[in-house]
Amino acid sequence: MSRVNQHTFHIPVMGLAYTVDTPIRVAQFGISSVISIVDDELLEKMKVFYSKKFQIPFEEISQKVTDYRALRITSYLNLVDRIVKEKFEGFKAELAENAQSFERFTAMLPSASQLKQKLDACYRDHFAAKEKFKAFLDEHLTSGAIDVNIMTKVDKDNFNKHEKLPVMFNDAHAALRGFAQSNLQSAIVLSAGMNPRLYSYFEQFPQFFPTVDGQFQKKIILKVSDFRSAMIQGNFLAKKGLWVSEYRIESGLNCGGHAFATEGLLLGPILEEFRQKKEQLQADSFELLAKALTAKGLDVPTNAPYLGITVQGGVGTAAEHDFLLSHYEVDAVGWGSPFLLVPEATSTDKATRELLAKGKEADFYLSNISPLGIAFNTIKGTTNQLHHDHRIATNKPGSSCPKKLLALHATSDGKGICTASHKYQEMKLAELSEQYAQLDAATIEKKTREITEKACLCVGLANASYLEHGLPVKGQQQGVVICPGPNLAYFDKEISLFDMVRHIYGGPSILADRMRPHMLIKELQLYVNYLLREMEGLEQASAVQLKKWETFRSNLLGGIAYYRRLFLESAFPENERQTLSLQLQREEQELERITIGTVQLA
Repeated sequence: MSRVNQHTFHIPVMGLAYTVDTPIRVAQFGISSVISIVDDELLEKMKVFYSKKFQIPFEEISQKVTDYRALRITSYLNLVDRIVKEKFEGFKAELAENAQSFERFTAMLPSASQLKQKLDACYRDHFAAKEKFKAFLDEHLTSGAIDVNIMTKVDKDNFNKHEKLPVMFNDAHAALRGFAQSNLQSAIVLSAGMNPRLYSYFEQFPQFFPTVDGQFQKKIILKVSDFRSAMIQGNFLAKKGLWVSEYRIESGLNCGGHAFATEGLLLGPILEEFRQKKEQLQADSFELLAKALTAKGLDVPTNAPYLGITVQGGVGTAAEHDFLLSHYEVDAVGWGSPFLLVPEATSTDKATRELLAKGKEADFYLSNISPLGIAFNTIKGTTNQLHHDHRIATNKPGSSCPKKLLALHATSDGKGICTASHKYQEMKLAELSEQYAQLDAATIEKKTREITEKACLCVGLANASYLEHGLPVKGQQQGVVICPGPNLAYFDKEISLFDMVRHIYGGPSILADRMRPHMLIKELQLYVNYLLREMEGLEQASAVQLKKWETFRSNLLGGIAYYRRLFLESAFPENERQTLSLQLQREEQELERITIGTVQLA
């Protein structure tokens, strides 16, 4: 599989539903995107919807069918692949016949793109040689990648009544199998950390092994937060003969969805380490890969396969986009949350999109609503929050838990239970009530909130797509959970796909008229505030926790020193350089006021 990207950005996975059909919407323009494939029920309903819309024969796959999860995923991905290919062929025909369509398309390409220059030159003569122009389009244009995502933690055991099924039927394992057996020639993005059992399962599918010329039918992408994580996971896979084709670096806090805070390591220093050590990473992994493939009796590529580095999380201007590409030499930049305001690109109901557009900085926050126990970015005022709060007010907290994708809390029967479920919260509240006599009112309130604040993400992150497409939403009302990053506070209106892409490439700005800090400064601010919240109100802590905080603080101060050098040495305008330096100074002073040593050992 060899692909030349027309764009220097991609649309990352967002939630369960927000990018579930994004390739159908934008792939014909050469824009790559990522579909979450964990929720087979959602994919099955989307398959039915789009099969009817494009008048394609289909068969529904019942839960009574053996391996229905994987079969549903394969079926939907094959449908998306078919639709994208048909739309792409139709789009190329439109470009050859319609001058306005051609001009609009080329206006969406990067201004420095060689493809854009070649297209313009070829188009000037195309009426005299129309067949030659069509052949040029066939040779040079590619549709955007239809990549898929698995959150590796979502891999619970499954049961047939009371009989535990083999590991291959776990949620993430079934999703991997569904992708592997599909017609797609694209990549699977693994997020949320290492899952050795799942990673080992890749060996069962020859589609992931390289050819002698370093090509792949299906590729592996790892979403990582730092270089050490990339090296450990990449080497683990390489020892099995599996190659990581791309490391997708994501800001720990300045991102959408689940936020995996690093130990105070900031995006700039992380990218710097990747830039300096990329060749080492590639060479070390290739050495391990070659040994593993030789041991398996498989072809060993003549040279190390391509290894890409991309970055995402908080980017919001063309200048930031270009800086990441040029200074850190990344291959592409992920633009996620702003596309939630682009109806042509993402699946979101009207009410939720309006909520996002109206949101101010204070409305976007890092919550504790995820049953995974991981901080989760969201916005105040969602319909899910309204239903959630109503159930608490009527003494019926928790969800009915129909999908059980996050039923990961261990139980005696091995089936697991979700911490957002009514059953779990009722049990924990009963346990808490037995301790009332020993607890003060403030502690009872705090512990009650910690139990009941968890929300049903399985349903809430899928409902927006049902609402947008007019599909029935069955069962207990959960409303919509949305997971934008803090960066969305600086976008305040619905945006067309054309205007969004032009904004990315330096066209007219679509940002709101608000003071927006540089993405690197914003991430620093988020990290400083995160540390302050972690320490807030604590008078005692363990030695381990104190050491962790000190490391966190030290890494932030090191990051500030790095940025101070970066802003002086890089091509920032003088007025912007001064502003950035002042912002760095403010955050440094805030950190210096933090006296971790005053917290007593527990």
